[in-house]
Amino acid sequence: AQVVESGGGLVQPGGSLRLSCAASGFAFKYYDMSWHRQPLGKERELVASISNNGGSTNYADSVKGRFTISRDNAKTTVYLQMNSLKPEDTAVYYCNTDPITNIWGQGTQVTVSS
Repeated sequence: AQVVESGGGLVQPGGSLRLSCAASGFAFKYYDMSWHRQPLGKERELVASISNNGGSTNYADSVKGRFTISRDNAKTTVYLQMNSLKPEDTAVYYCNTDPITNIWGQGTQVTVSS
Protein backbone atom coordinates (compact mmCIF):
# COMPACT_ATOMS: atom_id res chain seq x y z
CA ALA A 1 0.00 0.00 0.00
CA GLN A 2 1.26 3.48 -0.79
CA VAL A 3 0.27 7.08 -1.37
CA VAL A 4 2.02 9.68 -3.54
CA GLU A 5 1.35 13.36 -2.90
CA SER A 6 1.84 16.05 -5.53
CA GLY A 7 0.83 19.59 -6.42
CA GLY A 8 2.79 21.60 -3.90
CA GLY A 9 4.87 24.65 -4.72
CA LEU A 10 5.58 28.29 -3.97
CA VAL A 11 2.58 30.60 -3.94
CA GLN A 12 1.97 34.17 -2.83
CA PRO A 13 -0.33 34.93 0.10
CA GLY A 14 -3.92 34.86 -1.07
CA GLY A 15 -3.15 32.37 -3.80
CA SER A 16 -4.42 28.85 -4.41
CA LEU A 17 -3.04 25.35 -4.86
CA ARG A 18 -4.61 21.96 -5.47
CA LEU A 19 -2.88 18.98 -3.94
CA SER A 20 -3.40 15.42 -5.16
CA CYS A 21 -2.78 12.13 -3.44
CA ALA A 22 -2.72 9.01 -5.60
CA ALA A 23 -3.32 5.85 -3.61
CA SER A 24 -2.57 2.27 -4.58
CA GLY A 25 -2.27 -1.19 -3.10
CA PHE A 26 -5.33 -1.07 -0.86
CA ALA A 27 -9.11 -0.94 -1.23
CA PHE A 28 -9.26 2.85 -1.44
CA LYS A 29 -13.02 3.12 -1.80
CA TYR A 30 -13.59 1.54 1.61
CA TYR A 31 -11.27 3.90 3.51
CA ASP A 32 -11.85 7.32 4.98
CA MET A 33 -8.91 9.54 3.99
CA SER A 34 -7.14 12.51 5.52
CA TRP A 35 -4.67 15.28 4.81
CA HIS A 36 -2.05 16.31 7.37
CA ARG A 37 0.68 18.92 7.41
CA GLN A 38 3.94 19.43 9.24
CA PRO A 39 5.54 22.86 9.40
CA LEU A 40 9.31 22.87 9.77
CA GLY A 41 10.24 22.11 13.36
CA LYS A 42 6.68 21.50 14.47
CA GLU A 43 4.38 18.54 15.05
CA ARG A 44 2.31 17.06 12.25
CA GLU A 45 -1.33 18.11 12.43
CA LEU A 46 -4.58 16.93 10.88
CA VAL A 47 -5.90 19.35 8.27
CA ALA A 48 -8.96 17.63 6.81
CA SER A 49 -10.66 14.26 6.49
CA ILE A 50 -13.26 12.74 4.19
CA SER A 51 -15.47 9.67 4.48
CA ASN A 52 -15.09 6.75 2.10
CA ASN A 53 -17.99 7.88 -0.11
CA GLY A 54 -17.15 11.58 0.13
CA GLY A 55 -20.38 12.37 1.91
CA SER A 56 -18.80 13.69 5.11
CA THR A 57 -15.85 16.03 5.58
CA ASN A 58 -14.13 17.63 8.56
CA TYR A 59 -11.60 20.45 8.80
CA ALA A 60 -9.21 21.94 11.29
CA ASP A 61 -10.44 25.32 12.49
CA SER A 62 -7.37 26.97 10.98
CA VAL A 63 -8.37 25.98 7.42
CA LYS A 64 -12.15 25.89 7.62
CA GLY A 65 -13.72 27.94 4.84
CA ARG A 66 -10.47 28.07 2.84
CA PHE A 67 -9.61 24.41 2.14
CA THR A 68 -11.79 21.74 0.52
CA ILE A 69 -11.08 18.02 0.61
CA SER A 70 -12.56 15.77 -2.08
CA ARG A 71 -11.96 12.38 -3.63
CA ASP A 72 -12.44 10.39 -6.81
CA ASN A 73 -12.80 6.72 -5.97
CA ALA A 74 -12.57 5.71 -9.63
CA LYS A 75 -9.11 7.31 -9.77
CA THR A 76 -8.20 6.30 -6.19
CA THR A 77 -7.18 9.89 -5.59
CA VAL A 78 -7.92 12.38 -2.83
CA TYR A 79 -7.54 16.13 -3.35
CA LEU A 80 -7.03 19.20 -1.21
CA GLN A 81 -8.07 22.50 -2.79
CA MET A 82 -6.40 25.32 -0.85
CA ASN A 83 -7.59 28.89 -1.35
CA SER A 84 -6.72 32.18 0.36
CA LEU A 85 -3.39 30.74 1.40
CA LYS A 86 -1.51 32.32 4.30
CA PRO A 87 2.17 32.16 5.27
CA GLU A 88 1.21 29.99 8.24
CA ASP A 89 -0.03 27.33 5.79
CA THR A 90 3.60 26.70 4.81
CA ALA A 91 4.35 23.05 5.54
CA VAL A 92 4.90 19.62 4.05
CA TYR A 93 1.50 18.14 3.29
CA TYR A 94 0.80 14.42 3.59
CA CYS A 95 -2.21 12.22 2.96
CA ASN A 96 -3.14 9.04 4.81
CA THR A 97 -6.14 6.98 5.71
CA ASP A 98 -8.39 8.02 8.59
CA PRO A 99 -7.53 6.86 11.16
CA ILE A 100 -3.91 6.92 10.04
CA THR A 101 -1.97 3.80 9.10
CA ASN A 102 1.67 3.29 8.29
CA ILE A 103 1.46 4.45 4.67
CA TRP A 104 3.04 7.89 4.92
CA GLY A 105 4.31 9.14 1.59
CA GLN A 106 7.08 11.65 0.90
CA GLY A 107 4.68 14.56 1.15
CA THR A 108 4.57 17.69 -0.96
CA GLN A 109 6.02 21.04 0.10
CA VAL A 110 3.75 24.07 0.17
CA THR A 111 5.41 27.43 0.68
CA VAL A 112 3.33 30.59 1.00
CA SER A 113 5.51 33.65 0.71
CA SER A 114 5.72 36.95 -1.11
